[in-house]
Amino acid sequence: MALHISSENFKELIGNGKPAVLDFWATWCGPCRRVAPIIDELAAEYDSRVNIGKCDVEEDEELAAQFKVSSIPTILFFDAEGNVKNRIVGAQSKAVLEQHIQALL
Repeated sequence: MALHISSENFKELIGNGKPAVLDFWATWCGPCRRVAPIIDELAAEYDSRVNIGKCDVEEDEELAAQFKVSSIPTILFFDAEGNVKNRIVGAQSKAVLEQHIQALL
């Protein structure tokens, strides 16, 4: 299961020596709902190597604004130091997301 990421725990989970993936989503977003099970699968598969989480833009507008998220789903890929290495906007397949995760390792 993907981690619940918010402004409060963001710094603890991003840039802590492990790469990270952050999915910005909302409950009313159809493409977000299609990506959600894929994000959860990847979180289970990469559990010990990559922090994978989701941030609900309705609950945490501050974090979404910090990364200039204007469309959802937006998925950010962070290196182990917490730098954004890639950004994907829109629903993607598991294979595409996995390629981006592998690039972080």
